[in-house]
Amino acid sequence: MIWFRILLVSMFAALLYYTIVTIGISQNGVNLFPDFFGDMAAMEWPGQFNFDFMLMLMLSALWTAWRNNFSVSGLLLAVIAFFGGASFLSMYLLYLTFSEKRNVKAMLVGRTRL
Repeated sequence: MIWFRILLVSMFAALLYYTIVTIGISQNGVNLFPDFFGDMAAMEWPGQFNFDFMLMLMLSALWTAWRNNFSVSGLLLAVIAFFGGASFLSMYLLYLTFSEKRNVKAMLVGRTRL
């Protein structure tokens, strides 16, 4: 489990660094939506990647809501999962490794489904 935790922290740190650099050098700053959806509207490979990524974000959000039994907090976490991407998921999974005391089944399905 320690290696998984190291991976999650490393992923979060690398993504945070990349995001900060990108915001700093990008002409759009934090306004990524025109580029993101513009690439999809162009129907070329960058758009295909963005569409694929958006579907993965939807799956992450759906899993987060389901794991939390579609509760109010689960739905709020799902919105954060959709817009937060890997930065949210890496920190959420890290949190779960501690809160579920390294029980992978509880991490994946939640305590109510054990």
